[in-house]
Amino acid sequence: MNLLSSKKGRIILFASLYLSEGAPIGFIWWALPTKLRMVNYPVDEITTLTSLLLIPWTVKFLWSPVIDSFRTPFWSLKSWIITFQALMGVTLLPLTLVPFESSLPFLIPLLLLHAFFAASQDAAIDALAIAHVPAEERGAINGWMQGGMLVGRSLFGGGAILAASLHQDWALIAALIVIIWFSSLLLVFSKEPAAHLTDARTIQKFLLQLKKAANNSATWWGLLFAATSGAAFESVGAVASPFLLDHGFKSGIIGYFFSFPAVAGMGFGAIIGGALADNIGHAQAVKIFLISISMIVILLGFVAFAGDAELLLYILLAILYIAIGLFTASSYSLLMGITDSKLGATQFSAYMAMTNVCEMWAGFTVGRLVVAYDYPFAFIVMGLVSLCTLLIVRKLHPR
Repeated sequence: MNLLSSKKGRIILFASLYLSEGAPIGFIWWALPTKLRMVNYPVDEITTLTSLLLIPWTVKFLWSPVIDSFRTPFWSLKSWIITFQALMGVTLLPLTLVPFESSLPFLIPLLLLHAFFAASQDAAIDALAIAHVPAEERGAINGWMQGGMLVGRSLFGGGAILAASLHQDWALIAALIVIIWFSSLLLVFSKEPAAHLTDARTIQKFLLQLKKAANNSATWWGLLFAATSGAAFESVGAVASPFLLDHGFKSGIIGYFFSFPAVAGMGFGAIIGGALADNIGHAQAVKIFLISISMIVILLGFVAFAGDAELLLYILLAILYIAIGLFTASSYSLLMGITDSKLGATQFSAYMAMTNVCEMWAGFTVGRLVVAYDYPFAFIVMGLVSLCTLLIVRKLHPR
């Protein structure tokens, strides 16, 4: 059995690999803060921890060159991923033995190490997809990857919170480790083509490819696109909960929205959007979905300005999260298309770092706009910013 040799096999493999990414993200970023707060940990200490654990994901492009430059016939991308996953599981094992609520100072270094290995695994998985997924399948694969990640987040994020009353944290951590290591087992049954294994990588070869990528204008346009195109939905996401509260929604309804409709909508959108992108072209799909997101956010601003339309606001937000899934799968496919397969970990990690930059500046900006001018103006402005990035799409020519 070789999962890399067929489309169905590739879908199973990459969805499972991203499930193994999403599961620990859901637990560490969603469930763990809730559990810590339930035992009266100060909010500032909780947010400091989650911010600290985000750092490796933001700067993983700094060490991704090691993944790209150190490959031999005996050490492939598979080897990197399996190693990182083994270490991810090992760093979580102590959580099965001690109550993390009372041992957090001891566990923080382990959680930080886990985040480092998880971010590195992500870079290697993306490099594997760029190297071995045909261009005409990238949309579908990205859709299923995002779907797998969201399922993992939901099960071990929201699911872990719901199961908190069972007081069986060790079993939850054990299940998390099993999920991570199960995808390693699937990799064992996946064989990279011989041509890739015999192409030994060196620092010299890597630097040559890096120079080539730096001289390609599409690389720089891709970085700019990743850093700006998501302004509309990142800004709404940053203030969605306060926005709903300020427009009369109860906290229970808001919690339900982000536990199910938002997550399900993004997953559904990603799978559909990826398939559509493969059929109509990645660039064309990105344009359509980017316009859709921008117009939904602008419309959200106008409806909020009109007032007394709670149901319509709720529906528009639900549609927005579907559109986010559509755009994410298609835009990641487009960015993979302008990534040199020999720089898969480094170059694509740089694009993903720019999406984090987009999330940061959009969240910061919308907060200031809301305070100064209120939600309607803020949403309309950020929607227009995303709309302007349509001009960049034409510069993103596949390699």
